[in-house]
Amino acid sequence: MTAKPINRTATTQPTIPHALLSPGAPGTSPPEHTFEMRFTSTPRGARLARRLAAVRLDGWGIPYGTDAHDAVVLIVAELTANAVRHGHVPGRDFHLRLHAPPHDRVLRVEVTDTRGERLPRRPAVPQGAADTEEEAGRGLLLVSQLAARWDWHPRPDGPGKTVWAEYVFPASQSQRHC
Repeated sequence: MTAKPINRTATTQPTIPHALLSPGAPGTSPPEHTFEMRFTSTPRGARLARRLAAVRLDGWGIPYGTDAHDAVVLIVAELTANAVRHGHVPGRDFHLRLHAPPHDRVLRVEVTDTRGERLPRRPAVPQGAADTEEEAGRGLLLVSQLAARWDWHPRPDGPGKTVWAEYVFPASQSQRHC
């Protein structure tokens, strides 16, 4: 899905997932991971949000090429694309937030835009071959299949809404980055 970027100036050092760095060491607690940033409400902004989310997940110990990494990046891609396509207000940005609390198997993706009158609808599962050939309109269907739950709420500090999705890591990966 997303290729790991090449950094020609960085020194070569092995990357060790946080879960392998002194797991259960006394007096230490796993970090709480949060990434937040505003992006221009354009296709370019959505692409940048997806790429930065991919890099951040890798840094948190959810490596490129894993099912969990690919699923979360796809959720980010769909929600940010929807914010650009359906939540765009000229001159206004959208906001992306990724949050993974310590000791939890859940990673929450939130995308906030400034258009409150265009609300997301629950997707219907396509019924037949004609519906599956369309190239648009399946973003929230993908999100609903990848995420354990998703929904939206009005933006509390201004006009607009926040669409969120929670990805639950399989039990075998519950120690992934925490």
